[in-house]
Amino acid sequence: MKLWAHRGCSQVYPENTLLAFEKAAELEGLTGIELDIQLTRDGRMAVCHDEKVDRTTNGTGELRKYTMAELKALKIDAGEGRYERIPEMEEVLDLLESRMRTGLRLNIELKNSVFSYEGMEEKIIELVHRRGLERQVVYSSFYARSLERIKKIDSGAELGVLDTKVSDCLYKLKGGCGAVALHPFWRGMDLPKEMIAGYAVRAWFLGHLYPEKPTGTKLDLGALEQQGITDVFLNEPEKYL
Repeated sequence: MKLWAHRGCSQVYPENTLLAFEKAAELEGLTGIELDIQLTRDGRMAVCHDEKVDRTTNGTGELRKYTMAELKALKIDAGEGRYERIPEMEEVLDLLESRMRTGLRLNIELKNSVFSYEGMEEKIIELVHRRGLERQVVYSSFYARSLERIKKIDSGAELGVLDTKVSDCLYKLKGGCGAVALHPFWRGMDLPKEMIAGYAVRAWFLGHLYPEKPTGTKLDLGALEQQGITDVFLNEPEKYL
């Protein structure tokens, strides 16, 4: 079973922050880190999951209506009087590039199923290629047409198609979006293992995010593997390594 840090180590540290990514990159045996990108009003790539900044910062409203500089003025509570900021994608690669060159992978989810964010595919591919990190990156999205665009720009890009049920992931994949991996919800494994054999099946979870306390329970990774799941995106990967 391959383990990925979901939005970084997001149960112990604020999700999608440089702090959460730094802590994840320190873990021995971690396959990779998952994160989310959106575009700011001035066309910069911000790393944030929600379309609104309300839940994770002291700001309000849609991320796309902020400039990158305005986003940087918002605070993310990291506890004990410490604060993090919404990072720009360039900053994340500055932090992780050396680890990526020694094997760490990055799953970049394009958050474009609510807002289309025109040109985001071109921007992220240009950045990844400029850094020479294309072999270390997986692109994923719920929006199959976005994956099609990525494949047209970069025929060698590795794509994972997101959905709730693995059957819907497979349907999108076979529809020609260019994906080679299935990214279902872990409770959405509604196909027999034989039907998804040969695919990377990377399951995502809901779980508790920072500042939630650890639950004390652990997933049965063996049982998940028996369903055909090959990888898991975990909020607390340090618990399993």
